[in-house]
Amino acid sequence: MSTHYETRYASSPQAVKAYDTKQLRDEFLIDNLMQEDQLILVYTHYDRYMAGSAVPVAGPVVLETIDPLKSSYFLERRELGIINVGGDGTVEVDGDVYELTLKDALYVGSGNESVVFKSNDASNPAKFYLNSAPAHQSFPTKKVSKAEANKIELGSLETANHRTVNQQIIGGIVETCQLQMGMTELKTGSVWNTMPAHVHDRRMEIYYYLDLPEDQAVCHFMGQPQETRHIWMQNHQAVISPPWSIHSGSGTSNYTFIWGMAGENLDYGDMDVAKITELR
Repeated sequence: MSTHYETRYASSPQAVKAYDTKQLRDEFLIDNLMQEDQLILVYTHYDRYMAGSAVPVAGPVVLETIDPLKSSYFLERRELGIINVGGDGTVEVDGDVYELTLKDALYVGSGNESVVFKSNDASNPAKFYLNSAPAHQSFPTKKVSKAEANKIELGSLETANHRTVNQQIIGGIVETCQLQMGMTELKTGSVWNTMPAHVHDRRMEIYYYLDLPEDQAVCHFMGQPQETRHIWMQNHQAVISPPWSIHSGSGTSNYTFIWGMAGENLDYGDMDVAKITELR
């Protein structure tokens, strides 16, 4: 296995107004996830949040620390959220083994020194999507299957945004310092996510798109409500959303996306809605 990481620095809304397509994609799009036998990590300066992936095929993938953390092991001062979006696999945390099937989630608290990812079948490998945030306290590791998620039905087919929100790593289900993760699945015929759009200045967020056919795409909208921009995205790509930015998208097919966030509070409903008719 090998480990690859990069650092993304924060951009102000004033600077982003002048970005062309390439610079916008370079700053916010994560397009190298889910590479076999590699640990991929993107370290952002938005709330020191990290996103990444591990796809064990030839052998296990180990969660290694990286130089920007200046730590002896990855979770020395961080917590971790994992959602499996591939075949069956296991995550071994300090000797304890957790079985993760498709769309199962696992929260791993800080202080765990060893995290090892494995696939049950190399011909259908597990694909572990990772999010991590700084943690000031250690909480117990806990698995949350998709069936155990808190489910919220939103939208309607008439407005092309009928969707189910699966809250998995969130207060009331898992105790965390600041990390929250879940999965939103759009119904057939619906293409809009997170509409009406919103911002939450107290939290940043990352969206990871999946279940998108190869020949289809999602147009992800970001920016201030009165100064929006867009990024075209493919399956298994993620996008960074600063606290000042909306985060919404529309696909040429229905799809699923995983949302992960961290910041000042754990109030899922803490958001400032932007009226659809006022977006620019």
